[in-house]
Amino acid sequence: MTQLDEAVARYHRLLENETVRNSGWLEKIRAEMAENRLIVNGRPVSPVLRPHFISRRQYTNLMKTAELINTAIERVRTMALENPALMARMEMLPAEKMLAQVDPGYAAPVAALLDTQVNNGSLHMTGSQADLPAGVLYNEALSSIFYDALPVKDIRKRFKLSKTGGSRPLVQALLKAWKQFGGSREPVIGVLEFKQAFETAESHESMLLVELFRKHGYRTEIVAPDDLDYRDGTLYAGGASIDVIYRNLRAHEFLMRFDLHHPLVRAYRERRVCVVNSFRTELTRKRALLALLTDPEVNKGFPAAERHAIAAAIPWTRVVTLGRATAPDGKTVDLPKYLMEHREQLVLRPNDATNDELPSWDGAATSEQAWDRAVRTAVRASYVAQQRVPEHPVSFPVDLYGEIVYKPLNVEVHPHAFLGKIQGCSARITSAGGYSTLTGMAPAFILETKA
Repeated sequence: MTQLDEAVARYHRLLENETVRNSGWLEKIRAEMAENRLIVNGRPVSPVLRPHFISRRQYTNLMKTAELINTAIERVRTMALENPALMARMEMLPAEKMLAQVDPGYAAPVAALLDTQVNNGSLHMTGSQADLPAGVLYNEALSSIFYDALPVKDIRKRFKLSKTGGSRPLVQALLKAWKQFGGSREPVIGVLEFKQAFETAESHESMLLVELFRKHGYRTEIVAPDDLDYRDGTLYAGGASIDVIYRNLRAHEFLMRFDLHHPLVRAYRERRVCVVNSFRTELTRKRALLALLTDPEVNKGFPAAERHAIAAAIPWTRVVTLGRATAPDGKTVDLPKYLMEHREQLVLRPNDATNDELPSWDGAATSEQAWDRAVRTAVRASYVAQQRVPEHPVSFPVDLYGEIVYKPLNVEVHPHAFLGKIQGCSARITSAGGYSTLTGMAPAFILETKA
């Protein structure tokens, strides 16, 4: 039994202990979540009753690999901006391409995360998001709440637990980007989102952002695209000038409602407002980025350490098109034919990682006839084919109407990147084997032997 297995088994035994069950720790957790605004649409941000533990070795390996891959991502992004042929392979909308070409005035994305699965000694990265990692805010609050919970206190008697990051690097990165942009005063910040009739996960996240920036002394408001006005070289929201826009909406969502003459776009193109994250980061949202990263013709000039990290951590990925492509073994194949012949080893996913309107298909769980239709759909739409990464569900205790039950859940560990520097991580859980409401965050702790 590994150290992690021992800690998890002990934690689960504690939950069955009558003294622990009657101590009121669960009710206290619920109350503190509500007090810290960790309830969205009536549901807790974390539906699980146990933190996710990772070993110091796993954490060190994760940070090192994430640093190398994040550097490679920046390398590919720069190459795509300079090479129209590579940019075309990203399959971006024309307006997205135009906005990506605008220099935002600072270096790397202010805040980004990598989607990774960690299982024993292996690590697989399946996507990248240049968004605010919700885990930065949620993990910090959840870790503080769980750290002093009765079962965790018992675990701390046997093991050393360390938190995996906080929100301070996010604030520091935003201020550094503002200074690189040319800002010389304390910025007025607008957190940009569409007006919401009801609370959503995005609107809840926006409120947490506002509270974070205000706590650090910066005037901050939630603003909607309809509220913005650009005149005399200044962007205004409700009559107040805005220096920094924290973009809590996606470019394609924005472009579905507004054109390139919108006040925000005009101010952005004229370098009159610092947009965080910039529209340039939309390149990172495309899964085609992984196809470029894993293409030997693209990465052949990368440092050996980066190429090794890519080969070890990123599954083979190709944009689905009619024609030929390089297979995982390096041979050139007819891509649609290859996809049909290797169904059980592959998945098909929308190129835009945040497009919830298009389905994904797992070849191992799809019939030959359905897979044939899926491949045909993928050829017509914007899709990538990717080597299937097997699930490794983990048993988590959940609160089901007042009863503690155990459910198999998948865990993604998200390293956080701030202006290109990896600092900390968070854990997201999803249901294993199908749709479920059991999704959200789990507080993440590094677990190691006490000295």
